[in-house]
Amino acid sequence: MDYSPYQSVSKVRIFDTTLRDGEQTPGVSLTADNKVEIAKSLDRLGVDVIEAGFPVVSEGEYDAVKRINKLGLSSQITALSRVDKADIDKLIDCDISYGHLFIATSDLHLQYKLKISREKALESEIAGIEYAKAHGIKVEFSAEDATRTERDFLVKAFREAERVGAERINVPDTVGTSTPERFAELIRYLKSQIRIPISVHCHDDYGLAVANSLAGVNAGADQAHVTINGLGERAGNASLEEFVMAASRLYSIECRIKTKLLYETSRTVSKLTRVLLQPNKAIVGENAFGHESGIHTHGVLNMPATYEPMEPELVGASRRIQAGKHAGTHGVYSQLKSLGFNLTSDELKKVVQKVKEIGDQGKPVTDSDLDRLAREISGLAKRDSYFKITDLAIITGINTVPTASVRLAFGNNDSTTTAQTGVGPVDAVLKAISQVTDRYAKVTLREYRIEAVSGGTDAEAEVLVKVEDDRGNVCSASAAGQDIVMASVYAMMSGINETMLRRSRQDGNQEIVRPAQTIAAMTS
Repeated sequence: MDYSPYQSVSKVRIFDTTLRDGEQTPGVSLTADNKVEIAKSLDRLGVDVIEAGFPVVSEGEYDAVKRINKLGLSSQITALSRVDKADIDKLIDCDISYGHLFIATSDLHLQYKLKISREKALESEIAGIEYAKAHGIKVEFSAEDATRTERDFLVKAFREAERVGAERINVPDTVGTSTPERFAELIRYLKSQIRIPISVHCHDDYGLAVANSLAGVNAGADQAHVTINGLGERAGNASLEEFVMAASRLYSIECRIKTKLLYETSRTVSKLTRVLLQPNKAIVGENAFGHESGIHTHGVLNMPATYEPMEPELVGASRRIQAGKHAGTHGVYSQLKSLGFNLTSDELKKVVQKVKEIGDQGKPVTDSDLDRLAREISGLAKRDSYFKITDLAIITGINTVPTASVRLAFGNNDSTTTAQTGVGPVDAVLKAISQVTDRYAKVTLREYRIEAVSGGTDAEAEVLVKVEDDRGNVCSASAAGQDIVMASVYAMMSGINETMLRRSRQDGNQEIVRPAQTIAAMTS
C-alpha cells in the first residue's frame, strides 16, 4: 500500500452543503428567503463554496439557487445535478458556472436503485460531464457510494471524469460506513491514480464523519464537504464547526473560516431549520463551554485551559458556570457575581447548601432560582423587573386561530400592547412578549420544558425555559402553577428579565430600582 509520494495539505477548502444536503434532514424545509439568509451568513463566515441546492427538485428550489447565484457573494456558488441532461439544463438556466454532478457507482446502487450496468453508468457519467463542459460549466464529479464501490471500477469512473474535463472529483462516504484508516488509505490510493484535486464528503451514521473527513484531508484531499451543525440525511454530515476547529487547532491546517462567527452562524441555521442543537454538541452546543462540577469550575476560574481545550471567544461563544448539586463555592460565587451579588461568606455557604438540596431533588437550578435564593438568604429586597406584564388576554378554540394580546411595561415609563397568533395559546403569548422585548434586546427561547409536579386534572406543573440573547448570554428560569399558560408566561418573563440584568451589568449599569439593602462585601 505504499503509493506514490503525497503531502498532507496545509490549507483546506470548505465546501458547505447546508443548503442542499443539510436541507435533506428529515423534517427540514427552507423557503427561498431562508436560503438566502443562510447563504449570506455562510458567505460572512468565509466558506469557499456554497452548494445552494438541487434546482431540479422543485420550482422553489430552482428560484432559491438562482437568487443566491445572483447575490454576488465572495463564496463560489454551486448546485447539485445528476448526470442527466434535464438536471444540467437547470444549472444552465440558473447560470451556475460550477456544477456538482453525480451518479452512483457501487454495485448495490447500480443494481437496486438505478437498475443499470456499470457500462451504462460510465456512459451516463461521460455524457453528462461533456454536456456540462460544452455549456461552460466547471465540474466537480461525485461517485455516490464511493466507499462501497469496487476499487478498480471507482478508479475507472474517476479517470473517465478526469479525461473528459472534470476539474475535481469528490469521494462520498454516502452511508458513513468507512473508518478513518480505510478512508485515508482510499484517498492515498486515489491520489496515486488521479491528477485533479480531490474532495471528501462524509456522513455520520457511525459518528465518524468528522474523523473520516480529517483522515481524508490528511491523506491529501484538499476540500471537505460539511454542513453547519452537522445537518443532513439520517445522522447527518460532517459538522463544519467541528471539522474546522479540529483541522486548525489539532492539525494546523488552515482555512478561510472566521471562527468567531461559528456560534452566531450555528444559531442562525438552527433557528431557520427549526432543528435544536443538543446541549453537548461540540464547539457550538450550549454546554460546550459550560461547567458545573466544583472541581472543574474551580480550575476553570483560576486557569481556563485546565478544562477548556480552546477559548470560547475563539468561536464566538462564552463560558457558562452552572449551579447544581455538583457545584462548589467558587462556581456559585462566580455565578452570583455575574448576577450582581457579593454575599458574605456565611450567606454564600447557605446558598451553596440550598443549591445542593435542590439538585438532590433531581431539579435544575435556574438563574432565577439563584437570584431568589441569594435575596432570601441575604435579606435583600426583591429586585424590580425590567419588564412587567400588566395585562393579558388569550382567545383560542375550535376553528379559531390562537391569539394573545399582552401589555408590557418597561421600567416605570414605557408601556406597550401587542397581539400575536400562534400554533397554540402558549406559542401565541410568548411570540407577543418577544415582539415587545425584541425592541430592547433580541432574546430567543432556546429550551422549553414542562414537568408535572402533582397528578390529577388540577395538577400543578413547572415550566422551565432557557433563553439566549444576541450577545450569547444564556439564562434559565422556571415557574410553577396549575395554569400552564401563565406558568409559561412567568417563566419566560423571568428569563428575559435575568438576561436584561446581565446585559445591564455588562454595560456597566445598575439595576433599574436599587435593592433596599446594600449588598454585603465578600469577606472570605
